[in-house]
Amino acid sequence: MIRKAKISDAKKIHELINYYAKKELMLYRSLNDIYENIRDFSIYEGKKGEVLGACALHIGWEGMGEIRSLAVKQGYAKKGIGRSLVDGIFREALEFGIKTIFVLTYIPDFFKKIGFKEIDKNKLPQKVWTECVNCPKFPDCDETAMIYKRN
Repeated sequence: MIRKAKISDAKKIHELINYYAKKELMLYRSLNDIYENIRDFSIYEGKKGEVLGACALHIGWEGMGEIRSLAVKQGYAKKGIGRSLVDGIFREALEFGIKTIFVLTYIPDFFKKIGFKEIDKNKLPQKVWTECVNCPKFPDCDETAMIYKRN
């Protein structure tokens, strides 16, 4: 089941994201950052109430949104959890009137299957110059920029 995250989910989200960050498959996020942005997150909750996945929709500029921190608990990959979370983000984006969603990712094949197209990071100047400049990997970012546009 997909639901909006609660404050009580923050530590589980942090643990999930940073499991992949340690493997350099995702960027690290501090617990404080997760608390400050908890309203951006959606959770995939298992039958016993456990957090099996998380994903955030960050609202940017001019009708653009960004998918951030998509993570599925180890052992639950390829069960449709990631796709369900992205579908939930799409629904939420429509509620806000967002028709264009982008992502910076290390797993471009997953997003290609959903309909995202690869783009040059320079087409996202607001992202690069407001947030990416603070990343430890800047300016040598090795993530793939992708975009999805609804008609």
